Amino acid sequence: MIKKEVHHLSHIDLDGYSCQIIAKRIYENINFYNSNYGKEIDQRLQQIVNAIKLSQNSEFLILFTDLNLTLEQAEFIVKETVNIEDKEIELLLLDHHKSGQDCANIHEWYNLDVNRCATKITYDYFKSSGLIDDLDEYVNIVNAYDIWLTDQHDRFEIGKVCARYVSSAREINRIMFSDKSFEYVLAMVEKASKIITQKDAHIALDDMLHSSKKEFFIKDKNNTLDNLVSYYVVDLLSKNRDNMTITYKDKKGILTFQAGNISIIGNEFLVQNPDYDFFLDINGKKNISARANNNCDVSILANEIFGGGGHANASGGRFQEFKESFIYEEIKAQVQKRIRDKESK
Repeated sequence: MIKKEVHHLSHIDLDGYSCQIIAKRIYENINFYNSNYGKEIDQRLQQIVNAIKLSQNSEFLILFTDLNLTLEQAEFIVKETVNIEDKEIELLLLDHHKSGQDCANIHEWYNLDVNRCATKITYDYFKSSGLIDDLDEYVNIVNAYDIWLTDQHDRFEIGKVCARYVSSAREINRIMFSDKSFEYVLAMVEKASKIITQKDAHIALDDMLHSSKKEFFIKDKNNTLDNLVSYYVVDLLSKNRDNMTITYKDKKGILTFQAGNISIIGNEFLVQNPDYDFFLDINGKKNISARANNNCDVSILANEIFGGGGHANASGGRFQEFKESFIYEEIKAQVQKRIRDKESK
């Protein structure tokens, strides 16, 4: 394995995660980030720059796969990395989106090939250096699906199901728990990759999707997938609660972002953490959901802070001024500031 510190930003689909499966086999000290297009890439770039500035290492690789950067984004990462003192930083982008041609024309580290998916570009890049050679069939399946080679029927059909393994693996919120979300998606994809050579593999994969999910979440005994996920998420929240704590007057609560299944998760968290008075969740549409377990009247909280209301233990509102973010710490700072500003009036 190559030991320089690597920061790898990739897309959030089958092709993007498959690039990271490859990179994980190449680099020992690697940090994974995933992003969709738009503002999220900007925030991930800044996140990577900040991480490098804080690192004690001196040699770095920033690897981009299955994402094309805009001219502005490429200029930003070049400028920021050049200005970090005492750090040797290499940039490498492996992608297939034609929309990145302008950047590819300018930057030599920008490798663009529109004839292969990013996974195949990444695999071939490292395979040519003799670093990896055991994922040929899986890579060809991803390639057949991602660039829509329907004439490769068997590979294409398997790729369709593998893509669903990724697109449906949303039970762990990647904004709050990026590491665990990444671990979950990769576990799903790697499990699928192990049976791709079976006869009618696409049918076998489809049949085992639900059990594959349960296998990841189950601990002591079997249960419904919803319950297993709820237990898992509550456990994550409990372990990370100190970093997710917010306050309202003399009450202590926890803030989540798009947690899903709020009534069950919120109630279970409050039962397991009786020193917490309320549970607050905000989603990407600026809506607030509040839950309590008789220790806080969240109808008053929702009304005073977010112009909403409801019941003492279940209420909601809207944070109209909330600004879109993909960094949990920024989301939390906005919500806590809103509470403090309203309390001070």
